[in-house]
Amino acid sequence: MAYPVGITEILNSWQQMGVFAYLLPFLLIFAIVFGILNKSSVLGENRGVQATIAVAVGLLSLQFDIVSTFFADIFPYAGIGISILLVAILLIGLLNSGSETVAKWLIFSIGAITFLVILYVLWSKYRWQYNLGGGMGGELFNVVWILVVIGAVIAITIVTGRKSGGGGGSSSSKSKGKE
Repeated sequence: MAYPVGITEILNSWQQMGVFAYLLPFLLIFAIVFGILNKSSVLGENRGVQATIAVAVGLLSLQFDIVSTFFADIFPYAGIGISILLVAILLIGLLNSGSETVAKWLIFSIGAITFLVILYVLWSKYRWQYNLGGGMGGELFNVVWILVVIGAVIAITIVTGRKSGGGGGSSSSKSKGKE
């Protein structure tokens, strides 16, 4: 029997064994459920009960291929989003003029846009498959995008309003210097 030699062959054999479709999603769901149960102490401090429930939820979630398919679709896009954020952070570091608020808002804006694009791609893919459109079709997306644009305009207005309102603070500091 020939053993895998390169990383490609190893990853392909893991894929054929179901590591990516079943094992990793199970471990992720188990860890999240166990962590929530452990941190919230809803069921007490008995870790055996918490682990049993986490195993049951993890296995039940893999009963149908919905979770495996969803994870297979979302995590490549999430990886692309993370790499876009990394490039944005590097560019902000190069172009940063010392203003932390501008950098934070820029990172938040890029992250929000990336999240919305990933959400749009996943929603459009699963909308027809699981009848999530509710009969509204494309109208729902138009409403969502209009709300996003309105929210962005409001956020920009608030942020720029605070910056221009800061001029009053400088005049009060000048009056303090005169006293």
